[in-house]
Amino acid sequence: MRLGLIAISATVVAIVASALLSAQFDPDRVIPGGGILVQGWTGKIDASSVRQGRMINDAKFAQEGNALHVTTGPAATYWNPANTASGDYTVKATFLEPKFMALNSHPHSYGIFIGGNSLGTEQMSLVYCVAYGDGNVLVRGFAPAVFTLLNTSRNAAVHKAAGVGQPVTQEIAWRVKAGRAECSINGTVVAGYDKAQLIGPGKLRSTDGVYGIRFTHNVEAVITGFGMTKG
Repeated sequence: MRLGLIAISATVVAIVASALLSAQFDPDRVIPGGGILVQGWTGKIDASSVRQGRMINDAKFAQEGNALHVTTGPAATYWNPANTASGDYTVKATFLEPKFMALNSHPHSYGIFIGGNSLGTEQMSLVYCVAYGDGNVLVRGFAPAVFTLLNTSRNAAVHKAAGVGQPVTQEIAWRVKAGRAECSINGTVVAGYDKAQLIGPGKLRSTDGVYGIRFTHNVEAVITGFGMTKG
């Protein structure tokens, strides 16, 4: 009897573990007609996507009028080398996820990065602030190893989709001023750091650098109003 109970328990544990793993890992999709289709822009996918045999052309980065339309695919960082910021500045954009969780089994994120240096190389550094359509926010970077400043957490400022397949919009901004960098979502500061917390070994080289767009895998959003203002 005891051996039977042990076998049953082991089976239950295996089933639960398998379910948890499936919930946490969606293989990267391959987006038809993918590639970077906007002149002047380039991008790099994450190491986790490279390990799956994916490449940047498995995601799609396109322009539709004045909007940018991103569909992933592998998790990717996109930038135009001409887009640089230094000193005091604000970078912002509005992200419309047209159908929440349409490409995945759980929420995935999108947002803005700043402080990009050595982009596209093995030594690239940057910090990004991203939102999820379920009301979560995350602040993380590469230097080149991943470093996390704010773990995925709920924030009342982040809009929540009404349900799966429903649209949700987030306005995301980074403001660098007077020795401090703050990320705001929908007009509310959700995270802020003195430059001493951002710059150093294992973090940014500087808050000066290229700014751009950050997407995790298997998510779609339309981006409007992307740009930088000084001061």
